[in-house]
Amino acid sequence: NRSILFVHAYAIQPSLLSNLLLPQVTPPPIMSCDIGLYGLAVMGQNFALNMASHGFKVCVGNRSPSKVELTVNRAKEEGNLPITGASSPEEFCKQLSKPRKIIILVMAGKPVDDTIATLSQYLEAGDVIVDGGNEWFHNTLRRAKELEPKGIHFVGMGISGGEEGARNGPSLMPGGPKEAYDLIEPIITKCAAQVNDGPCTGYLGPVGAGNYVKMIHNGIEYGDMQLIGEIYDVMKSVLKISNEEMAKVFHDWNSTELESYLIEITAKILAKKDDEVTGEGYVVDYILDKTGMKGTGRWTIQEAAERSVAAPTMSASLDARYISARKDERVKASTVLKGPDVTSAEIPIHKGQLLDDLRAALYCSKVCSYAQGLGIIKSCSDDMNWDIDLSECARMWKGGCIIRAQILQKIQDALARDKNLPNLILDPVVAGELNERSAAWRRVVAVAVGYGVPTPALCGSLNYFDSYRRERLPANLTQAQRDFFGGHTYERIDRDGVFHTAWTESHKSIGDINERKAGEL
Repeated sequence: NRSILFVHAYAIQPSLLSNLLLPQVTPPPIMSCDIGLYGLAVMGQNFALNMASHGFKVCVGNRSPSKVELTVNRAKEEGNLPITGASSPEEFCKQLSKPRKIIILVMAGKPVDDTIATLSQYLEAGDVIVDGGNEWFHNTLRRAKELEPKGIHFVGMGISGGEEGARNGPSLMPGGPKEAYDLIEPIITKCAAQVNDGPCTGYLGPVGAGNYVKMIHNGIEYGDMQLIGEIYDVMKSVLKISNEEMAKVFHDWNSTELESYLIEITAKILAKKDDEVTGEGYVVDYILDKTGMKGTGRWTIQEAAERSVAAPTMSASLDARYISARKDERVKASTVLKGPDVTSAEIPIHKGQLLDDLRAALYCSKVCSYAQGLGIIKSCSDDMNWDIDLSECARMWKGGCIIRAQILQKIQDALARDKNLPNLILDPVVAGELNERSAAWRRVVAVAVGYGVPTPALCGSLNYFDSYRRERLPANLTQAQRDFFGGHTYERIDRDGVFHTAWTESHKSIGDINERKAGEL
């Protein structure tokens, strides 16, 4: 009876009853957060924590609430960082100070479109959406166009550095309206990796430029990883040295001109013993030799073809991944197709010399891979009027990202010395280093071919170097063949104009020669 009377007594004051019976929840203040991050896989969580660690108030949102709770709890555990969770897209947007700044980190493609559609309902003119995923740049251009009527700015920003980089300082490559960049600049310059000449970020150009530079970064990454893999294969298959010794070689190389993140982790990978599973041997030897990929390498080669820029190192790395995926076929082929049966007497091997040569070959090949990637960026930048500063690309890549390497300082210096440099390998300093190491480079390729060890990326880099340095190539014969079977005409070295030859009696007049040039790329 008392309980009934108690409720009845407060029936005329429902607010008091609510206060007595329900737990107190203090709603987060509206429009209090500096920036929002939507999409809380590990990269998203880590980048949100990164921003909060630098004193920015971050609101986080996700399609599944559990990730929001997890991120908020991580923020508390890592020092009560200023992160607020939102339970809905509307609440998420309401937490942000105006003009709102939102970074989305969701899977590329349709999930990005869906996320933009959901959030943009609660945004207004002047707000900024930043896509931080690996996205095909044409999609970025389309999304920016679609948001224009609402006055919402769209920025495509490549983020490199993996989970660790996202938390502690990645390389950030933004492209979009300068007005939008200026709004996010105070945040991203503090959260990016820091090197001797500033943060590893900066304004790359209009919308699309950031995603494009990140795409090429990943293409260079493909080439770099393949080159290291080929060097490892020569060490293992020709020199027959142990994992422990290979780990020491890569560790030592990381104190030379080859110093880089990928060389550093290669040494650690080779040294890692399989203690947790078999208790014997090394982890790397138990890993199935099939390399996965997400698509950015393929996009890079598509763009190289679209821009008519040679990229044999990166193309070879992509082909190597395709071949690696055909494991069952390779197992069968290994019982049918035979490689060379050579001995050290036929192709002498001097261990110390070959290790020195491998170091030189890797350096030269890396330089050529960077040259190819930067050439693609330059070609697209010229076509799109983006005015991308290639020396800035090199500077942004010096820290935080997967391809960070000592060599990038030389590349940055070379591109800063001559803004109109047609190709990185034409810089006098870079050219001198390639020429100095050329003989070692060739010895490595010769040994690999002789022993039947596939080195498509090393060979691709050397062939790129040799083709580019030749004043005259056999393309004259190829063009003659085109004229023979298709009347495609040719130019001469001794006079101006376009020409066609009646190569045999069966060849007839092709009419207006200039019309035959139509359609040439």
